[in-house]
Amino acid sequence: MTTTTGMMGMGKVIFYEDRNFMGRSYECMSDCADMSSYLGRCHSCKVERGCFMVYDRPNFMGNQHLMRRGDYSDYMSMMGMSDCIRSCRMIPMHRGSYRMKIYERENFGGTMHEMMDDCDSIMDRYRMSDCMSCNVMDGHWLMYDQPHFRGRMMYMRPGEYRSFRNMNMKCMSMRRIMHSWF
Repeated sequence: MTTTTGMMGMGKVIFYEDRNFMGRSYECMSDCADMSSYLGRCHSCKVERGCFMVYDRPNFMGNQHLMRRGDYSDYMSMMGMSDCIRSCRMIPMHRGSYRMKIYERENFGGTMHEMMDDCDSIMDRYRMSDCMSCNVMDGHWLMYDQPHFRGRMMYMRPGEYRSFRNMNMKCMSMRRIMHSWF
């Protein structure tokens, strides 16, 4: 796995308490598990470098949304979020290969398929009606609960994910987080 470090590979996001970049601000260049110690609320942000996954609950829980470089003056209406950003995770830039094994059952059981590229529907490509666990070996991925990269998303870093049941999500499509997004 190749991950870029240094200034170009680092992300930078500025969170603001109010819409339209108003109110107090908090500059972040890494993961933040609980933003409440810096801001009472967060309703807008500017991603200056990199990509961030933002969460509507502390400790990287709740609904997730990917924020690429750009200005989000009122992200709640833009993304349909019903609550403020409470935590964020910086997504490191990855320039190597992408590899993930998906399984139809928990604990890596049942049919397994190895993926190295995007899949807009596990039902169409693999005839799988369910993906309940996975092993991300290389790269960073987004999983979606609907085909064609729609619906709720979940950020997957390299590692073993033995069960999606406790995440309350069904994975129906997957996409690589590409360095061109940065």
